[in-house]
Amino acid sequence: MPHDFISFRGSWIGEGKIILNMVEEDLTFCTVWNVLDQDFSGIVTSVQNIQIQGLAEGIQNEMQFFDFTKDTFSVQMNNQNIGNILGKGVFDTRMFAWEFRGNDLKFEGYELYTLQEDGTYLLKGEYVSSDQFRTQIEGRIWKHGESEERTE
Repeated sequence: MPHDFISFRGSWIGEGKIILNMVEEDLTFCTVWNVLDQDFSGIVTSVQNIQIQGLAEGIQNEMQFFDFTKDTFSVQMNNQNIGNILGKGVFDTRMFAWEFRGNDLKFEGYELYTLQEDGTYLLKGEYVSSDQFRTQIEGRIWKHGESEERTE
């Protein structure tokens, strides 16, 4: 994986806007990703905390990235509201993305991260649930401090 976001242990922070189809105004969010060590089987675990303007409680996602090939990977997300969901990812030198499709949870969507010249990533994403709640995400993430140790 050529991207620091998954390849280096450390913290990433971000901000942006979220558009919910059930809310008339755009909401701002901030996020912190903590990328943990890669374990002996090649699984990289990350914990994402999200705080959305106007919501008292934050959202936490535990993400596991694994089965890396030259341009694909698998991803599993664990969220207290959704449960465990498995998805597929792709990457090249300029971007990485994952999607969740065709699962029993009736929860689908994607996230796309595009590497910028300054080492930050632009983020776009969209999710829809079985009850037709649609969430659109636009933002930016960047490395918080410096990390010297690759997870691989």
